[in-house]
Amino acid sequence: MQPTTKYNRLTFGLGTIGRDMVYSIVSMYLIFYLTDIINLPTGTLWWVAGIILAARIFDALTDPVMGFIVDNTHTRWGKFKPWITVGAVTSPVFTVLLFTDFNLHGGAYIVMFAVFYFMWGISYTTHDISYWSMLPVLSVDQKEREKIGSLARICANIGLFFVVAGIVPLTAVLGQRFGSLQKGYFVFAVFISVFMALGLCITLFGVKETGVIAAKKQSTPLRELIKIIYNNDQLFFTAIAMSLFMIGYVTTTSFGLYFFKYVYGDEGMYPVFAMILGVSQISALAVFPLFSKRFDRKTLFTAAIILVVTGYLIFFFAPATTMLFIGAAGILIFIGQSFVQLLMLMFLADSVDYGHWKLGKRNDSITFSLQPLINKMGGAVSSGVVSAVVIISGIKDAQSAADVTESGLLLMKAAMLLFPLLCIVCSYIIYRAKYRIDSKFYAQILSDLRARGELKEE
Repeated sequence: MQPTTKYNRLTFGLGTIGRDMVYSIVSMYLIFYLTDIINLPTGTLWWVAGIILAARIFDALTDPVMGFIVDNTHTRWGKFKPWITVGAVTSPVFTVLLFTDFNLHGGAYIVMFAVFYFMWGISYTTHDISYWSMLPVLSVDQKEREKIGSLARICANIGLFFVVAGIVPLTAVLGQRFGSLQKGYFVFAVFISVFMALGLCITLFGVKETGVIAAKKQSTPLRELIKIIYNNDQLFFTAIAMSLFMIGYVTTTSFGLYFFKYVYGDEGMYPVFAMILGVSQISALAVFPLFSKRFDRKTLFTAAIILVVTGYLIFFFAPATTMLFIGAAGILIFIGQSFVQLLMLMFLADSVDYGHWKLGKRNDSITFSLQPLINKMGGAVSSGVVSAVVIISGIKDAQSAADVTESGLLLMKAAMLLFPLLCIVCSYIIYRAKYRIDSKFYAQILSDLRARGELKEE
């Protein structure tokens, strides 16, 4: 193995720890911050929920446009790093502004929130698409991609679970130090935003592109954007399957803190639960390359979905206050989910080469723009579901589990577990019916590209 390959694994992976810290606090805890920390009035919250839904859908739909921009960028620093730099500068600013108290109310707060939230989405997109679309050019070897991707997903989950496990105790400590929980969230947002910028600097200065892709520089007309996505059938169906899975997964995780506060009845157990799940998920990602040596991707994907489905069923039917069952269910869900997300990342990477082979053009960033699009669509739907359920169930005005009716708690459990389960099962059905890039077909794709002079030996 060349030293550059190992160095790229490390510097590429480390760049996403802070990015996922930032994404986690906004996608998973902004609603909780608005409802339980600054206590927005119900009328204002409905407006804010609508803004979040509209902004995430808008942001998701414009992700392919950002991918188009990156693919048509030609500079001495390449096409990825300039946009990572832009995002590293702007994204931390708008993250902090979302958690800043400007002492505004009513219409003034709604307008301010809309501006900051839309700008946060745009700024995050610039580095998110550029970062992940760099993966296919680092290697065309499937096993090496899995190693790069698994380390990146491990780092991403370290960032995610730092926030999940730390947000309750750390904001409480910071709140006591600075005078209020709102200020605790503000300081926490500042810390992770700075960490994100520093992490992206590691990627910017550390990652070296291998130059394995021999295709000529080319420009893709904007009018061909939709055609590129639709005509790459493997990309198209992977995107649909990923979207359904992420809608389910993000909806479940977004209810997590509400579940422990209002169903389990002990908010303090949430960080402990999150830490256990984080260790389980990161451990699963660490051993993934070992499993991939013995089993093909279809077998691994099927086994992962079985774990996830089993975990959901146990979680729904288990006693709500029995941590043994809830913990076991959570471990099954998160181990399976870690395999699914990594495999879907590999499916996207392989669909870049498939599109290059089928369509004659290589569109790394347009292809990988679908990953943040998918995540944001998942976040948009989950935020809409969570916001509506929190208001309709009565949780919005509750102080503890005793203040919520049985029907309200059942509604939350159904939205948290049954709706996501349906999405995940549908995701698997689409994958099995439509995805066909196995190792044999992929080897043929690479062979044909080399014969056409569009791919070099690594």
